[in-house]
Formats: sequence, structure tokens, C-alpha cells
Amino acid sequence: MIAELGLAALWMAAALAALQLLFGSLGLTARGQVLGQAVRPVAIVQGLLALLAFLCLVYVFAVTDLSVRLVALNSHSMKPLVFKIAGSWGNHEGSMLLWVTVMGMAGGFVALVERRLPERTMLATLAGQAFVSLGFYAFLLLASNPFERLSPAPVEGNGLNPLLQDLGLAFHPPTLYLGYVGLSIAFSFAIGALVTREVGPPFARAMRPWVLAAWIFLTVGIAAGSYWAYYELGWGGWWFWDPVENASLMPWLAATALLHSCSVLAARNALRAWTVMLGVVAFSMSMIGTFLVRSGILTSVHAFAVDPERGTFILALLAIYIGGALTLFGLRASTVSEGERFAPISRESALVFNNVMLSAILGIVLFGTLYPLVAESMGAKVSVGPPYFNPMSAIFAVPMLVVLAVGPLLRWRRDTFARVGKGLVIPAMLVVTGAIALVVIGGVSLLPFLGLALALGLAWASVLPLKGRNLRRTPLPIWGMVVAHFGIAVSLFGMSSESAFSVEKLVAVRIGDIVEVGPWGVKLDTVEPVAGPNWTALEARLLVRYGTNGKVTRMLPQSRSFWAPPQQTSESALLTRWNGQLYAVLGGEAPRANGTDADGRWQLRLWWKPFAPLIWLGGLLVALGGLLALVGHVASDLRRIVARGKIAYRRERQGR
Repeated sequence: MIAELGLAALWMAAALAALQLLFGSLGLTARGQVLGQAVRPVAIVQGLLALLAFLCLVYVFAVTDLSVRLVALNSHSMKPLVFKIAGSWGNHEGSMLLWVTVMGMAGGFVALVERRLPERTMLATLAGQAFVSLGFYAFLLLASNPFERLSPAPVEGNGLNPLLQDLGLAFHPPTLYLGYVGLSIAFSFAIGALVTREVGPPFARAMRPWVLAAWIFLTVGIAAGSYWAYYELGWGGWWFWDPVENASLMPWLAATALLHSCSVLAARNALRAWTVMLGVVAFSMSMIGTFLVRSGILTSVHAFAVDPERGTFILALLAIYIGGALTLFGLRASTVSEGERFAPISRESALVFNNVMLSAILGIVLFGTLYPLVAESMGAKVSVGPPYFNPMSAIFAVPMLVVLAVGPLLRWRRDTFARVGKGLVIPAMLVVTGAIALVVIGGVSLLPFLGLALALGLAWASVLPLKGRNLRRTPLPIWGMVVAHFGIAVSLFGMSSESAFSVEKLVAVRIGDIVEVGPWGVKLDTVEPVAGPNWTALEARLLVRYGTNGKVTRMLPQSRSFWAPPQQTSESALLTRWNGQLYAVLGGEAPRANGTDADGRWQLRLWWKPFAPLIWLGGLLVALGGLLALVGHVASDLRRIVARGKIAYRRERQGR
């Protein structure tokens, strides 16, 4: 019954999306203005119905209703409840339902609270959002029904992929989807502004909170996904340039450029065409990521769909949305005025330069992600990995980081380097000192060398905008900028340090043996069997000591065996200090040299990763900076709305 309720809610939400598109389009005409008044309520109800459908899916997973095909394929009665619930979006159909739910709720929230745009632009925006939603509703209902029944119901379910049975899964996909769908709102705003030719500061101020929110969720989602892969997959790395990783990075790069462009348009009435174009590009990257993950052309723990028909459906949606938006931009670009001009040396110019650098990196990642797929379709196997992505991205990332240090110190409209030069002496000295120290240490390759040196200078330069300010009265967006830029420096230092100084040991040891890895001594104490709710494991007890006088600490890496579905996984053990992280993975019993039976030795893989936790700490600081800016902008908008309301009230009273 609950499954049928969810399916009915999904059909009604789709019908309301069609109605929202129709009423929104007719509301732009002189005769359809009455119908336009119904668009906001329809959008709100559509979002609530989508939420109801998703809650029904969560319920059938929570109670393990095996008569629902999706539950039977992706859940098991013996799983912990948190993973039963997470299983509702740990599959193709459920993840797409989560997508349309967030999209519907976001559109409903925009309809409920947004009052800054002209009503015609708002109608066009909501119609655009309904158009996007309608395609995904059709995809779910026609090609990926999440509520399909099984008859007869199986006795037990297949279970969720063991790699996804982790708390990181309960956090990583929803945050990413909130980011993706937030970009759909930005896309709809851009379409609405193009349709009505209302591209100006009010449009940017209305769109900015949604872009900021989407960017924050994308940042947190990427950081969480990176850390999940780092500790769960047992590979010891934090980024592999996997196509699915790139699928989340590309929207983030576009959203970062869009965020800065939107801020310039809101504050200085410049970069109008940039802002609209980036609004289209950012959501286009989300759509391309959706196609990569759900088309069946990738084999990955993230890639849910293996049905080519679904991939064709998504490809058609991608062509309609992206092609239509780019066509509209081409037709209306001439009507988007240039906006206010600015000097080559100004904060606006710095932001434009970095937007160009971000766009170039986006192009590099997009090409490196799609080229192997195109080559494979032509019968050629091509591998594109770090040897391509790292140096090619660095060509544009290094000057971008330099400008990132200087840009916030420049004035709007016009400035000179002579004025800001004195403030950059200390950051420049830190870069030079760091470079000299690394040369003395030796053995550091070029990219980590540049990263460490630039991170030191950027960290100092990021706090310079606070110089001379009353810190208590400094606006939250300024604090947000400072914290986010400092977070980039922290992440950059962690990435570069991990790349430059990591130590790895792959050994076969007996009980009682001690292995040295970096400054750590690691002793294999015991290997014993343990059991969990839906798995058994061999657990190694490692006794580790930092240096010669450090305290002995215990680490417990496991080699787990799940039975629903049958699969073996490695559960790494991590020990974090202020200066790095010790990482341990347990393998199986080591065979003899001639390949015969094991001889009592156990395989261990150990890493010492100096300052690696700074990678994710920096990511959280970047997201925190975005949150501070979002709170500051929303509070400022609320104060402006209240002030206008008071003025209108006074005028009304005076008129009486």
C-alpha cells in the first residue's frame, strides 16, 4: 500500500510539474496573467508530493518490504537500520528519486520565499524549473520506476553493495544532490532572466544564495566522498581522477566561477553575460555527471545503471536541456548589456582572470574524462590519469592561486599594484622561504614543491583583508571569503605534503614482528576472528609507537566478509596526529615463496601520510566560509526587505 501511495504521489507531482510549466509559460502572455498567479502554489504542492514519494520509498526500505523490487535487489533484513535507510538512495532508481525530490522541494521553496525578482522573471524561472523537473519525472516513471512490485516476493533480499554500507554513504550522496539541484535553480534563474531580458543586480542577488548553498553542499559532498574513498577502499589515496570523481568536480569548478561572477554582478553590475553563461554551464556539468554515472558506460561503485536505454534517455535529456539553454543564450546574448566597465587592475579583473583559469581547468577535466569514452566507442583503449590531469591542471591552477592571494586586496573598479604591494611582502617572503627550505630538504618533485610554497603565502595573504578592520563589525561575507581562502591554503598544504612526503610499506609479517614506517614502529600483536551484524572478519591488533618514547597505541584493521551479497572488503585503521596520519590495511595470509600454503605471515600495507588530514580540514573550512557568506547575504537581504516594508507601511499611513 505504501509503495502504491508513493507511486501515486510521484505521478501527481509529475502532473503538477506539467501544469507549472504550462501556467508559467501562459503567465508571460497578456491573456494568461491570471493563470500565472497559480504557479507558486502549484510549485509548492509539487515539491511536497515529491517529498511524500521519497518518504514512502524510505519507509519500504526501513521495513524491508521485499515485495518491492528495488528493496529486494538492494536490501536485506539483517542489515542495520541506518544502512537500510541509506539503501533507499544507494541505487539507481532511489538516487534519481532523491534527485527529483530535492529539485521539487527547492523549486517549491523558491516559489514560497523569493520576492525580489520581477514577477515575469519569477514565472519564467519557475517554468524553467518545471521543464527540467518534468524530464526527470518522465525518466523515473517510464524507465526507472522505484516502486515496481515483485510477485511472488523473495524470502530474502540481495543486500546493498558492502562498499556502500558505511556512514559516509548516508551523508555523501544527499549532500552532492543538494549541490547538483541547487545548480538547477541557478540554471532556471538564468533561463528566466534570458527569457525576460532581466539580467542585472536584482537577478544576481536573487540567484546568489542558491548558488552559495549549492556550492557549500558540493564542497562538503566532495570532501566527504574523498574521505570515504580514502578510508573505505583501502587504496591509501584521496583522489584518483576517476571519471565519477570528475563528475562531481566539474560542477564544483563551474559553480565556483559562477559564485564569484554572481557576486560581482550583484555588487558592481558587471559580468552579466559571464553570470548567465556560467549558470547554464554549471548545471550542464551536473547533467553530464548524471549521464556518466547512470548511463552504464562506466564501471564503478558509484555507477548504478547498466541499462543502455536509461543512458539514452538521460542523453536525450542532456541534449534538450543543454542544447536548448545554449540556443536561448545564443539568441538573447546580444540583448545582455555589458554592464559597468572596470580597469585592468581591479578586483573585478582578478575575478575574471580566475574565472578564466577555472574554466580552463574545467575544460581539461572534461576532455580527460570524456576522451577515453569516445576512444573506446571507436575501438581504442586509452587511459587518462594523473600524468595528464596533474600537470595540465597545474598550468592554470598556479597562476590562479597567485591571483587569489592578490585579488581580495584590490579595490573595485580601479587600483594599482603599488598600493597593495607592501601588504604582499610577507606572503612573498613565506613563498621564497618555503621554496628554499624544500630545496634544502631535497627529493620533492615540482608540483608538490609549488603547492607547499604557494600554500604558505596564500595562508598569510588570505587574512590580509581583515587588516585595519574592526573585527566585530566586519561583515560576515568578508569573514566567509577569508575563511574559504584560508581553507584552500590548508587543503593545498595537506595535498602537497601528502604527495611529497608519504611513506608506504607493503610487508608480510608474523605475530610479534615490528615494521618501521616513517617515524612509527608497528608491531603485529594478534590476528583474531570477529563478527558484525551482517559480516565476519579477521581483525589484526597492531601496537604502534611514534618515535622511541611515544605512547603505545592500538590499531584494528579488518578484512571483512559480507554474506548479502557475498563480498570481501578491507576496513582500514587510521591513527591521526597533529602532523599526519598512520594508515594500516590488513590483507590475507601470505603464501610461501613458491606459492604454496601460507606460513604464518600476514600481509600488511602501511602508510605514513604527513599532514594528510589537512586536506579534509581545509575542505570543511572552505564550506564554513561559504556558510558564513550565505548567512551574511541572507541577513542583509532580510534587513533590506524589512526596511522596504517599513517604508511602504509609513507611506501607506501617510496616504491615509
